[in-house]
Amino acid sequence: MNHWLERSELLIGSEKLEKLAKSHVMIVGLGGIGSFAGEFIARAGVGTLTLIDGDVFDPTNKNRQLTALDSTIGKNKAVVLAERIMDINPNAKVNILEEFVVPERVWELLNEYQPDYVMDCIDSVSPKLAWLLCCKKQKIKVITHLGAGGKSDPSTVHVVNLVDTHNCKLGSHIKKRIKRKGASLRGIKAVYSSELQDKKSLKMTDGTKFKKSFYGTISYMPALFGLHGAAEVIRYLSSKEGVSENEL
Repeated sequence: MNHWLERSELLIGSEKLEKLAKSHVMIVGLGGIGSFAGEFIARAGVGTLTLIDGDVFDPTNKNRQLTALDSTIGKNKAVVLAERIMDINPNAKVNILEEFVVPERVWELLNEYQPDYVMDCIDSVSPKLAWLLCCKKQKIKVITHLGAGGKSDPSTVHVVNLVDTHNCKLGSHIKKRIKRKGASLRGIKAVYSSELQDKKSLKMTDGTKFKKSFYGTISYMPALFGLHGAAEVIRYLSSKEGVSENEL
């Protein structure tokens, strides 16, 4: 095992590290949540990462996104995070997709890359729904990250089954639309905050990129969401003996 993972090996052992090295995690959306999730996944020694984001950095990203710096303004988020991950683990295989994935393309990408686990870190309902439904149909493990905006209490962030989330408008919309599709919520993990959103921090948009509005966000909340999601994925992949039908 590479010397840089010595501390990890002391804690979880070489067998679990080997499982992580053979695992493939796909991260969709590399903003405040996804950038930190990618960092933690990479530093755990996961061998293959597929990074998906069509967006470029702008100055408003600097308050909450790991890879948002003056030096990265105007650069693609997937490209910048990939460079950082390769600087952490040069042996990692990193697939870069510089695109906003439309719902119709999700199935194609899952078939092409066949990840062991998908981390949904996007904040728009329609694309989010497409990823969750396609992962369910293809029996691919998926964890969704719900709304970190308008919230500031770190003690309210949890990982639960999607069906058990509450006080989250994004989660409520997703659950309703999944049920309308006649699909099951079983097996979908979610990172969410049970804190009520601060309505005063809401701002409307022009409705582009599947998003009609957004909430104000403090620096540490998206990072905490990404940490919780990454921890769930890392613990699952390092311990799994195979996926049962009940998990999906």
